[in-house]
Amino acid sequence: MSIRPATMDDLGPIVSIYNASIPARMATADTQPVSVESRTTWFKEHSPERHPLWVAEVDGTVAGWLGLAAFYGRPAYAHTAEVSLYVHPDQQRRGLGSALLRHAVAEAPRLGIETLLAFIFAHNSPSLVLFSRCAFARWGALPRVAVLDGVRRDLLIIGRSVA
Repeated sequence: MSIRPATMDDLGPIVSIYNASIPARMATADTQPVSVESRTTWFKEHSPERHPLWVAEVDGTVAGWLGLAAFYGRPAYAHTAEVSLYVHPDQQRRGLGSALLRHAVAEAPRLGIETLLAFIFAHNSPSLVLFSRCAFARWGALPRVAVLDGVRRDLLIIGRSVA
């Protein structure tokens, strides 16, 4: 397994991995697949020097990805980034998520990031365990803010200082 910066050629696999997470209703509030075209602007908003997007490759194939994004869009939050992390279902529980998250934590100071946040559904135990193992803690909760297939879901705010 190797981790490298994403290129535009990776957008198709990135979208495919993201779309594979939608049916489980555990990792995203999207309820329908997204298109590569609809994610092009999002992809271009990531920059290697501030808010990178990394992919994990296994045997030359993109198997997972992690992106850092600006949090809340206000200057006072410039040193905080939101983490998005997705691993292809066939590659889960093989250490890719942990490797990507450890990579992001290690790279954050170089990027001028002091705080990492993630928003995770309360029923997504595998992600909560993963982030906890990488020293993230529960910083807040947004009760019943999402409705997935008629079920109200809580969203947890998970954070870690890296400064």
